[in-house]
Amino acid sequence: MLAIFHKTFAHPPEELKSPATNFSGKNPKLPGETLSDFLSDHPDTAFSMNFSDSAVLAFVRSDNSLRQRVFCGIDGIYCVFLGTLNNICNLNKQYGLSGKTSNEAMFVIEAYRTLRDRGPYPADQVLRGLEGSFAFVVYDSQSSSVFAALGSDGVESLYWGIAADGSVVMSDDLKIIKQGCAKSFAPFPAGCMFHSESGLMSFEHPKNKMKAMPRIDSEGVLCGANFKVDAYSKINSIPRRGSEANWSLANSS
Repeated sequence: MLAIFHKTFAHPPEELKSPATNFSGKNPKLPGETLSDFLSDHPDTAFSMNFSDSAVLAFVRSDNSLRQRVFCGIDGIYCVFLGTLNNICNLNKQYGLSGKTSNEAMFVIEAYRTLRDRGPYPADQVLRGLEGSFAFVVYDSQSSSVFAALGSDGVESLYWGIAADGSVVMSDDLKIIKQGCAKSFAPFPAGCMFHSESGLMSFEHPKNKMKAMPRIDSEGVLCGANFKVDAYSKINSIPRRGSEANWSLANSS
């Protein structure tokens, strides 16, 4: 899976970009180059979608029944989903999708759209209700919004970084991220979600702040930071409810 989003609306954490990239001897690539590398690595099984200059989504059909990959698009909302939800049947019933044929990617899109427009639940509460191993990236082409999340069990992997033009690159392919982002990349933190407007937060501990920890690679070079939940720092505020506390804002406090 590969997702690339233009810097004007993705707004990643500043710590993701490493100054070591400027003198490491390995320059980050432009988004088009990274996309070409990804498609070349999977010539018979990959496809991609371009959304003008805003976004690119690329996907490889699953060749392993034990590691599911699903891609879906509905009404201008697109989702790449990795993994499996063990309670997908119950989730479909809970969100009124039991009468539809729905895989994990379709469920995420429908839940995202419902909660974006009139959702009664905050995003962290919805994600805590997902049972299984998962990583997903949602692109809402109507609002040019990005929403991504990674489960907390550590089974699925997701990485993100900064391309040569400042675009945000997300992929489960570590080699592609390293080639495309040089030193300006990091693992996406487990148990966390990212929205292009409200930023990175933990869905397991939504009242705790995220902190960036320096990350040193095997060569001893400072790279993009690791992001951790600060267990000793909490934001005390009145919980938000209603349409403002939904997936379109990805904020519950």
